[in-house]
Formats: sequence, structure tokens, C-alpha cells
Amino acid sequence: MPANLKQLKSELTAELDSILNYWSKHTLDNQNEGFVGQIDFNDHIVANAEKGSVLNSRILWTFSSSYQITKKENHKEIAKRAFEYLSKYFYDPEFNGLFWSINADKTPKDTKNQIYALAFAIYGLSEYYVISQDQKALETAVNLYKSIQKYSYDPVNKGYLEAFTRNWQPIEDLRLSDKDANEKKTMNTHLHIIEAYANLFKVWKDETLKKDSIELLETIEKHFINTETGHLRLFFDENWIEKPDVISYGHDIEAAWLLLQCAEVLEEENLIANYKKHAVQIAEVTKEGFDTDGGLWYEFEPKENELIAEKHWWVQAEALIGFYNAYQLTEKEEYLEIVFKNWNFIKKHILDHKNGEWFWGIYKDYSLIEKDKAGFWKCPYHNSRACLELINRIKT
Repeated sequence: MPANLKQLKSELTAELDSILNYWSKHTLDNQNEGFVGQIDFNDHIVANAEKGSVLNSRILWTFSSSYQITKKENHKEIAKRAFEYLSKYFYDPEFNGLFWSINADKTPKDTKNQIYALAFAIYGLSEYYVISQDQKALETAVNLYKSIQKYSYDPVNKGYLEAFTRNWQPIEDLRLSDKDANEKKTMNTHLHIIEAYANLFKVWKDETLKKDSIELLETIEKHFINTETGHLRLFFDENWIEKPDVISYGHDIEAAWLLLQCAEVLEEENLIANYKKHAVQIAEVTKEGFDTDGGLWYEFEPKENELIAEKHWWVQAEALIGFYNAYQLTEKEEYLEIVFKNWNFIKKHILDHKNGEWFWGIYKDYSLIEKDKAGFWKCPYHNSRACLELINRIKT
């Protein structure tokens, strides 16, 4: 196994370099500043495409985090570019919020405050602060955290509400995307708020932030983790009445390792112990979503007893970390075997060996899903983070 792990670490180091090269070479928008809004399946830049705050924040996080391993100056420069663009055009100082999207000409397009987007901005800004010590980055991250606590936090029932208008009024459509249920509280947003808060706590040891983060982990454990099935519950109204939906294998396995990491950052022993158990239980039930080829299916619809027979890039990336994490916790070789098998699947079906980056995914018949290579939801965050996490975790 050690020889295999050494090879895996070497291959992931090379893949991280490949991902960063793709984003460095193809996504810089030299006409309108920042980064292009969209690159289609055929690697063509979509002219004047809308630019999303989540994409920009994830580029900021990716290059800030990667620089700490690569030490390449151009990676630090791209992180700085993302920070300056986010600060200048997405951050809304008037209402201490963040535009969901802007036009290619840098004017605001969708000005709603989607809490998921604010969380990713905090995640990226706090990571950028690590490499830059730029006080403005930390200040902006703290401002966004305070806005989330002021406007999105539910003091009566706990947890966080999904979205608001630019000036923090209620909004009718709370959804992140068309495929989501229009509900007040979602697992996805709570997962990424705690991810952001824990990352901010690494650089800003504020006791109120710590208290808020601990409460959030307790809330997630209480409402979103179904300890009977091991899967996550995804959608609720403001009173924690569940609106049953799909089983999302990617979110399950992402939460498995990420929530434990957040508990470890906060150094809360009880939560660490609990989330170690959850990490293993969730990984165990996620095994049901694996195909014989090593790929993890996207979603399962229990009501219809129907598999959403697609294998998406980000789901595979999270599986690599989640199952390596389960191996570290249990030392069970079966989890490590899943990691190797999944990486072989990624190499065979998901990596674009010709042009770089990862394809969106494949259908059941192995034909490619012809969606963006870069865009609103196609970012360098999941795949680069999988590489970074395993590079850091594999001690060879």
C-alpha cells in the first residue's frame, strides 16, 4: 500500500498543477478584468457571459490554498487578482453584502444576497489572508460574517435562512439553482457556512465566531444528519419541518469529512468525537452509490426508487477525500481500495487529457455530459481541493 499511496500522491500533485495551469491560461479576462464568466464544453469562451460571485470566490480560495503548496508566484498573483475583483465589483459596501452576479462590463446583474455566496466569499477571503496578510481581506470576511449573523441567523429556531434582497428584505425565490427546492433552510448552505466560519476562525480567533460555529455544528447534527440512514436531510422550512428530497451522494461524502475538519479547527472534543462517528457512518452508506467501475453516482430519488444515472466531477472529487478520511479514521483497507478505484475512474472518464481540467461528468452509457468547463457552477474548487487534501494527508 505505501508504494501505491506514494504514486497516488505523485499523480495528484501533477493533477493539481494541471488544474491550476488550465485556470491560469484559459480563464483570465484581459478585456474586462477578473475572470471569464463561462467556457463551454468545447473550451470556447462564451463572450460577455455573466460572472458569478461563487466562481470568483472559489478561484480566490483555490489559488490562495494552492500557493501554500506550490509556492509559485503566479498562483499568488491570480489569488490577488481574484481578491481585487471580488472586492471591487462583487462586494456591496452599501449593504455589507455580495452581488450574486455581475455583467461582463462589471455592472451588477443579480443583486440578491444568497447566503451560500457570502459563505464562499468568507472562505476565499480568509484563505487569501493566510498568504497575503492583507487586512482588507480579513475585514471584508468579518463584515460578511456579521451580515450573515445579523440577517440570516434564525434566533428562534436556530440555523440560517437562504437568501434576501440586496437591502436584506425577504425574497420569494430562495433557490440556489433551478434544481433545488424553494425552502428556507438547506443542508448545502449550512454546510458551506460552517466551512467558511471554521476557515475564518483559523485566522481570526474571535470567541463569538467560535460560539456561533459550535452552535451551527450542533444544529447540523440535530437536523441534517439522519443517524438512522446515515444520509443527509437536504431541505426544511424555517420551523425545521423536512421537505423530503433526493439522496445526494456527493453532499453526503463531502459533509462526512468537512464537518469533522470544522470540529477539529474549533477544537471541540465532544463534537470531534461525534463527527468522527458520522464521518465513518456516512462513508459506509455512501458505498451504496458506487458503480462497479469506481464512479460514484450523482443522486438517488427514494420516492420514485430511481437512480439519477450520472457521475459528476465534483462528486468524484469529494469521494476521494471522504473515503481517504474514513481510511484514516478506521485503518480499514476497503476504504483505501475505494479511493484507488475512484481515482482510476476519474483518470479514465473525467479528466480531459487533451485540453486540461475535468469534464462535467458522464452518463450511464459513458457518453460525456456536455456542460461547461468553467462557469457559474464549474469551478476549480472541488477537484483542486481533493488534490490538496490528499497531498497533505498522505504521509509518504
